[in-house]
Amino acid sequence: MKTTQSNQDTVNALQELLQKNYDAEAGYKQVMTKTENQHLKNWLQQKALQRNTFATELDHQIRKHNAEPKTDGTLKGDLHRGWINIKSTLSKDTDEALLEECIRGEKASVEEYESQLENFNNNPEIKTIVQSQLTTVKSALNTVKKLEDIV
Repeated sequence: MKTTQSNQDTVNALQELLQKNYDAEAGYKQVMTKTENQHLKNWLQQKALQRNTFATELDHQIRKHNAEPKTDGTLKGDLHRGWINIKSTLSKDTDEALLEECIRGEKASVEEYESQLENFNNNPEIKTIVQSQLTTVKSALNTVKKLEDIV
């Protein structure tokens, strides 16, 4: 595949989503270690695995466009995980505080996916993958909001 501006734009958008998934996976794994609630741990583990699957799908699409996928998340994601450490240390209700941060992270993911979606209008295969991932992220956001109400 030739390197065109359109191809580079597609790769750049995929890279952004890839990094967002690395951040989300790391965030879920971090939060998982901070809770004692086994049901919550299991759910967080499932979300981390799901984000790993998303990253693998995006990695595959980047490679199909003759580009090398990024291998780690963003500085913003690192900072958010640092804030999670501080907040969980200072909070009286750790699970609620952790879920609040999951909500923040998922809202950021939804925004990222929605902003990148139009970049794939000329590639139905990628658009279908990204739309499916967005739907799953929105579902996770709704679930984590419900979990916060229960905890």
